[in-house]
Formats: sequence, structure tokens, C-alpha cells
Amino acid sequence: MSENLLKINKPASNTKVCVAMSGGVDSSAAAILLQQQGYEVFGLTMDLLQPPYAPTQSSIQDAGKVAEHLGIEHHFIDYKNAFYEQVIRYFTNAYKTGLTPSPCIMCNRHIKLGLLADKAREYGADILVTGHYADIRATPNGVELHKGTDLKKDQSYFLFDIEKRNLEMLRCPLANFTKEQTRELVEKAGLEIYKKSDSQDICFVSNGKYADLIKNLEPDFKNESGDIVTTDGKVIGTHKGLINYTVGQRRGLGIGGDIGILYVLKLDVKNNRLIVGHEDELKQKKVLIKEVNWLDETPPQNGEYTVKLRSRQKEVPAEIIFLENNMAKVNLLNDFCGVAPGQGCCIYNGSRVMGGGFICKEDDI
Repeated sequence: MSENLLKINKPASNTKVCVAMSGGVDSSAAAILLQQQGYEVFGLTMDLLQPPYAPTQSSIQDAGKVAEHLGIEHHFIDYKNAFYEQVIRYFTNAYKTGLTPSPCIMCNRHIKLGLLADKAREYGADILVTGHYADIRATPNGVELHKGTDLKKDQSYFLFDIEKRNLEMLRCPLANFTKEQTRELVEKAGLEIYKKSDSQDICFVSNGKYADLIKNLEPDFKNESGDIVTTDGKVIGTHKGLINYTVGQRRGLGIGGDIGILYVLKLDVKNNRLIVGHEDELKQKKVLIKEVNWLDETPPQNGEYTVKLRSRQKEVPAEIIFLENNMAKVNLLNDFCGVAPGQGCCIYNGSRVMGGGFICKEDDI
């Protein structure tokens, strides 16, 4: 393997590389690739989850086994308190205020590519490597973040909010890999974890039961039932507490009769009402975003881009007007169903991630 995966102006043998080792297939493959290329590789593994969130199968132990198998230096870091405050508390507080949070984006900014990047620097690393399926390109104008080749696995959406200085340090050697190729690489290296299943979307939530998490963390929080109301003010049912719902949801509303298929349009926290309507009422063209993080070397320019408003939905074309205080108006060129306040809005120019922000509630406007 002759290609320099890290694209830096330094011989591999003189480049100290920190691999963020989670104990999973992807980060293990990244470590294998760079060791094969002759880099000075060491691993950092974060201990993030305290009971009752910690998985039954210890990913930390798996990371240790991989490092031992490869014969590389390996360190464990206890970030449980930071993860709890920066990610889990953010998640629960967002739901309590009627938002649909993006915990993986927060984790990447503050923990995986925040605190871990700082720790990697302390250990003398030139580069931080992760198993993300995204493409980090070193150019004469600086480092750029692009989509991974396999768009079904692309994770660039989750990286738009990382600090520029940490993007400069980051490399993702799996940019051109499929998951099948990654597993094959790990199997050839003699590691049993090639069989390991992919991690769930949100590591600290069991079976997607967000409401249970909030109830356990904050038993005094009153998740009271209230009215389900149409946009014309008609009460048609009773909800089970607003933290059980999100914008765009249509299942589990408990509404009978011949009223037709209804969707959640808004969580009215102030009045404890769930606003519902038909699909046409869910469509939206104007979005306001805040806390815009810009990754280009030049200031943001008004114009046409594509945006991804949820991780599992396709990009859509939009005209973006950048405002003061790191805010922007996103004028979608086509109707979009399910714009959820709190979710990330990732801004693309072709394959490149230019930056992004977080979708505002009406109260923020």
C-alpha cells in the first residue's frame, strides 16, 4: 500500500498517529491500515458510559484486545462525566423543551473530536484518526470535509459541527471503503471482531426509549398528558407527554376515527399541546438555523447549496442567506416534510461539507 492515506508532508515513519479506538470494526480497520503503511500508531479509548447505559459487551475490552494484537501503545481515558454533561444532559434537556436533539453531532464536537483531540495532542500526535466513513482532503487552502464514497454509510453529516482546528488534525482512512471491505480487512488481520455488529444509533438509549431515559434521570420531571389539537384548534385526543413525540411522527398517536392520517407538526411545550395535521401541513420551505459552524477558509457566502436536515434523509437544494450572530435563513427550493427543531442542518457544496447549524424553534425567531 504505497498511497499516503493521511495526505501530510511528512514521512509515515516520522508521523505519530492517534487512532480513536472504540473496540468496533471501523476504528480497528483504521488502525490496521495505518500500521500497514508504517505510521507510528497508538490508540486512545474513551470510557463514556456509566451504568445503566454501559453495554453488556465491553467495547473497551475489545479495543484493548485489538491494540494488543497489533502490538501498539494503548491508553484508556475516563470521560464519563464529560459525556454525561455534554451529551446525555443535552439530549434530555432538548427533549424537555420540545426539541429533537442530535446527540451524535454533540458527541463528535465536544468528546470524540474535542476532548479526545486535545488528549491526542498531549500524547504528541500529529494526526487523529477515526473510523468515520467520511473523506478528509488536505488541500493548499486547508483541510476539507467531504462525503464518503459509499453514500449509504456516509457519516459526514455528523461532523459538520467540529471545530476547524480539530478538522485540521482529523483523518478518516475509510473514506473509500464499503462496510464489507472494512470487515474483510479486519478478518484478514486475524481479529474476531470482524463479525461484530454495528453499534446502535444512540449508545446510551436502550431500544429507542427516549422517554424512559428522561424519566430515570429526572424522576421529578412532570411529563404530563395533554390535548392533541389540529391546526384549526380542534381537540381530537390526548397525548401521553410531549417527550414521547417528534415532528413528522405519524405512528403511535392514538387517534381513531375517520380523520385520516395525521402527523405531528409541532410540540407546543408552553401549553402542553401536541399540534397535528395532514401531510400537506407538514411541508415546509423556510428554515432558520442558529449556531452556524463554518468550515471553509473564507467567510460564508449567500447562494445555492444543498442541505441535509436529518441524517437519514436525502439532501435538498436550498438558497441560504447568512445572518448576524451565526444564524442563517435556509430557503428550500422544494417542500420538505418533517423539519424538526433541534436537528442539525448540514450544508453541502457538491460533496464538500461547508458547515451547518441547528434548526430553530419559532420561539428562537
